[in-house]
Amino acid sequence: MKERLIRFMQGRYGLDRLSQVMMIAGLIVVLIAAFVRRPLLLSNLIYLVGVVLVILGYVRVFSRNHQKRYAENEKFMQLTSGIRRLFGKEKYMMKQRKDYRIFSCPGCKQKIRIPKGKGKIEITCPKCHTKFIKKT
Repeated sequence: MKERLIRFMQGRYGLDRLSQVMMIAGLIVVLIAAFVRRPLLLSNLIYLVGVVLVILGYVRVFSRNHQKRYAENEKFMQLTSGIRRLFGKEKYMMKQRKDYRIFSCPGCKQKIRIPKGKGKIEITCPKCHTKFIKKT
């Protein structure tokens, strides 16, 4: 069975970020449609949009046109790069908060990372050389 699936998927584009987002968004929209009951037409329309998103995601996964799917995925990645960068930066900052305190320079607003547990120290901004005292 596993070999048949592997043979079937050979030459197919496979799963990429855009396909994942389309399928997950489609499932979320379908779940939302399950809770919208009152206007039946609206509920059915929302459900249809969700199903179409899931189907389009699967069409992308099983497609044999690699160039077109790659170009679509690259365009999607370019459009969402700012959002992904913002969330990636926030995720990194949250990881750093365990071991470091992050201060903003009062002069230039540069973020400065200082190890925790050093007590009251004088911090010099590496960018504008402003000195300020903070407790870590």
